[in-house]
Amino acid sequence: MVASIELLLGGARSGKTRLAQGRAAESGLEPVYLATATAGDAAMQQRIAHHRRDRATDSLAWTTIEEPLQLGPAIREHLQAGRCLVVDCLTLWLSNCLQRHCWPEQRTAFLDALQSAGGQTDGPPGDRDCRLILVSNETGLGVVPMGALTRDFVDASGRLHQQIACLADAVSLVVAGLPLNLK
Repeated sequence: MVASIELLLGGARSGKTRLAQGRAAESGLEPVYLATATAGDAAMQQRIAHHRRDRATDSLAWTTIEEPLQLGPAIREHLQAGRCLVVDCLTLWLSNCLQRHCWPEQRTAFLDALQSAGGQTDGPPGDRDCRLILVSNETGLGVVPMGALTRDFVDASGRLHQQIACLADAVSLVVAGLPLNLK
């Protein structure tokens, strides 16, 4: 199995998820949504419900997997030939890992899964037998946060995005629902 890997970055409510879902629909592959969010408060419960409604109203029959921590193993398990796996969202996953003090090992397992999936293969992405679309918030465009945990989060997400961009076949920055293709 060799995957085409795409990273979609953008701010909150920039249209990243909608774009990812549209690209999954265009792929013609079986759509699988790997959600990393946990419903820790009412606002997050509403966001999760909104995403579920969006998937329910499009023409695809989505399979949804919820995995807030073990993203590397989940990608290895669910990224299969004939599937388009949308992972939403990497920054929520990173936050989960930082809060549970398991970031270094989870980051390593995730990057290993990406490399195994085909981020460093030759040949055009269209020749691959599955697709992986990673959705993440771009957090490095603002001011330097004052709190240590917030600084750690921004630094870790920036480094993670750079590492993924090296492995990815395509990277886009999404603003107002419009992608700016970076790679």
